[in-house]
Amino acid sequence: MLRPLNLLFLLVPPVFWAGNAVVGRMAAGTIPPLTLNFVRWFLALLLLLPFVWNNLKRDWPLLKKHWVLMAVTAFLSITTYNALQYLALTTSSAINITLITSAGPIFTLLIGRLFFGSQISRPATVGAIISIVGVVWVLVRGNLDNVAGIHFVPGDLFMLLAVALWALYAWVLRKRPQSISIYSAFAAQIVLGSLFAFPMMLAELSFGSYAPIYFNLKLLAILLYVVTCPALLAYICWQQAVARTGTELPMFFQNLTPIFAALLSVALLGEHPEGYHVVALVLIVLGIVLANRKQNTK
Repeated sequence: MLRPLNLLFLLVPPVFWAGNAVVGRMAAGTIPPLTLNFVRWFLALLLLLPFVWNNLKRDWPLLKKHWVLMAVTAFLSITTYNALQYLALTTSSAINITLITSAGPIFTLLIGRLFFGSQISRPATVGAIISIVGVVWVLVRGNLDNVAGIHFVPGDLFMLLAVALWALYAWVLRKRPQSISIYSAFAAQIVLGSLFAFPMMLAELSFGSYAPIYFNLKLLAILLYVVTCPALLAYICWQQAVARTGTELPMFFQNLTPIFAALLSVALLGEHPEGYHVVALVLIVLGIVLANRKQNTK
């Protein structure tokens, strides 16, 4: 039986990540998506630095030695993933986005097989196929007639690209030397990722057709949430959950994100889940459960 504290660490990340999708949807029209991504991580860095400064000083020689790895992982995660997610939320719903995101473990399996020589067991293959069907079911809005039309909401495609890049990030991150602390690597990735995101924000503000940004109570509340909850607290709780319960259980709890997103969307956005959302969620979760089964040995 799970201890209450462990259960808290397991539940906080999917709740905050679901909230990130909902708040990102609320931010559409208030602040441009690439600008939101840069401001989020820049402010998160300011909050994080006092707590990790000693780790950074200690790990600085190793961080310099492995700067290419740090730069690649920063670009794949900090620079692109959330930027694409916020961009996706300008045209797609929070429920759709979190359902597509929940297929991340399947993308991880496929990218590992295609580019890193990782073997996929038969249950994992079946699970991958089932989960992909679930993702496709979201993309076609539960109507197979949409397959022939190949007319998807742009946000869904942005999110598919984001999930693929995150899966690639997960594989590249495995090359991180264990001698570099997780928190030093995280801070270094935020620094580099923010540097990469800065010119993207400038280009968006210069050439994008977005309304001027007005700093009001709504925008301040959005920034307060995305900086403190999904960017920092969810990450810290995730690390604690992995340390206390292992790697598998937190992954399954991560798949609660679409459920929390659906509840929050109803409460805050007035977006109600459709029947195809339920079908897709069942397929995605079933696929992930199968993909994580170990083959029986005789």
